[in-house]
Amino acid sequence: MRHKIRFFAFFLPLLLTACGEPADTHPGQPVTQRRMAFKEIINHFEPMGVQLRRGPFDATKFLTLARQLDQLKETPWSHFGADTNYPPTKAKAALWKEPEKFEASRQEFIKAVSALAVVAESGDKKQIATSYETLHETCRSCHEAFKE
Repeated sequence: MRHKIRFFAFFLPLLLTACGEPADTHPGQPVTQRRMAFKEIINHFEPMGVQLRRGPFDATKFLTLARQLDQLKETPWSHFGADTNYPPTKAKAALWKEPEKFEASRQEFIKAVSALAVVAESGDKKQIATSYETLHETCRSCHEAFKE
């Protein structure tokens, strides 16, 4: 029994590591960089949604998050390129096959982030919620079209 425990204690971490995704070994790690940029965006976007859905709504905190999100809105896009379609990407092939559609989605996102930052200045929860949902929809539609 003791040998089995040692066996699993030694090999389980190795097995779990082997099941992970491939490392981004390309120069500059563009896939890793864009994923980090999107995570930073989510770190600002999600707390806003929590405020709107579950409360309490703090207009000042929301405005701060919206302004920070507005500053981050351009960060992931420079890390997309023809040479970045490799594992560990979660991007669908459609991203590179339909660059005009992807660019339109990117522009919709940027516009929606900017609009949310402006509306957040009003402190009007109803208007903010509408603008937030518009932004959320741009994320959802882009993910459906371009992300696995």
